Amino acid sequence: MWFSVFVAAVVSLSPAGSAAVCPCAREELCQPVQHEHELEVFVFDVGGKKWKSYDWSKVTTVAAFGTYDAELMCYAHSKGARFVLKGDVPLSDVVDDAKRAAWIKEKVNLAKTQFMDGINLDIEQAVEQSSPEYYALTALVKETTDVFHKEIPGSQVSFDVAWSPKCIDKRCYDYTAIANSCDLLFVMSYDEQSQIWGDCIAMANAPFSQTLAAYDQYVGMKIDPKKLVMGVPWYGYDYTCLSLSQEGICTIPKVPFRGAPCSDASGKQKPYRTMMKQVNTSISGRLWDEIQLAPYYNYKDKDGKLHQVWYDDPESIALKAAYVGQQGLRGIGMWNGNLLDYSDDPVAKKQSADMWNALIPNQQKISVIAS
Repeated sequence: MWFSVFVAAVVSLSPAGSAAVCPCAREELCQPVQHEHELEVFVFDVGGKKWKSYDWSKVTTVAAFGTYDAELMCYAHSKGARFVLKGDVPLSDVVDDAKRAAWIKEKVNLAKTQFMDGINLDIEQAVEQSSPEYYALTALVKETTDVFHKEIPGSQVSFDVAWSPKCIDKRCYDYTAIANSCDLLFVMSYDEQSQIWGDCIAMANAPFSQTLAAYDQYVGMKIDPKKLVMGVPWYGYDYTCLSLSQEGICTIPKVPFRGAPCSDASGKQKPYRTMMKQVNTSISGRLWDEIQLAPYYNYKDKDGKLHQVWYDDPESIALKAAYVGQQGLRGIGMWNGNLLDYSDDPVAKKQSADMWNALIPNQQKISVIAS
């Protein structure tokens, strides 16, 4: 089954007309995907073959953050899903007009030879407002979009932004201009404790109210909601507690980040599949925070140290997905598609299916919270 779209290699023409070898069984699978879906479900894939277990009835775009996989390209195209490059470039190259143009040319040529459908720009570097890097980054997005749209008709250019436009992690970008220049902003609505300015305690990776308030900020900047894709985390943070109060507050070691005295770097990221194996044997079981609207649990390690783990699960994700539908955002996605347990274990199968299903907006969920 999996190789039905990946059997023969035929000579095809890339969108620019240069000869390239199509690795798919059917030559049309090497053509750019141009169909637009009503709801964008954006998946980051980090390599390997876990993509074979994705819920392809939902996937619309796959961003290849692992090694290029021609089999994945063919299969994604057979399902009408785009397959896009990762775009990461040092700011020192971005400010140089010639280097910037060369980088864009290199990436569009790579996309064409690999029969890909666009690029996801993942920069995430600190930029001061009105600095040379500030204007160069905006130019990069516009120029990349212009070249990709010209060279690969129907291609998609997306740009990854922090969970809020308020200079999070010193990323002071021209968000409005960038949004106007590209097709999508993928809002990374996670790692929201990357800069902790208050009490140094364990908290949710993506608290509900804080997450949604940031979309009001983006829309308040005159950014079209139809350009916003909500990113949700398929991982959590495991914090070692210096102390755990009777009220369940876990005080964590101070690890500074980009000016803040404390950050989630005090914890360790954990895949969803790992947490699901641990939560039922923890000392607390799954707990639910009614303020942050997120699950967590406590456990003791082999040395007797207390830990608190915050994560997202189908309940917390479904609440956010409902907002996507209610507010008419372009879609939803996750970091990353490989973090679920895709084994044949019946419990794991249901857990993974529930996570995929939570991505589809159910607007009744948000009305329950609003009331």
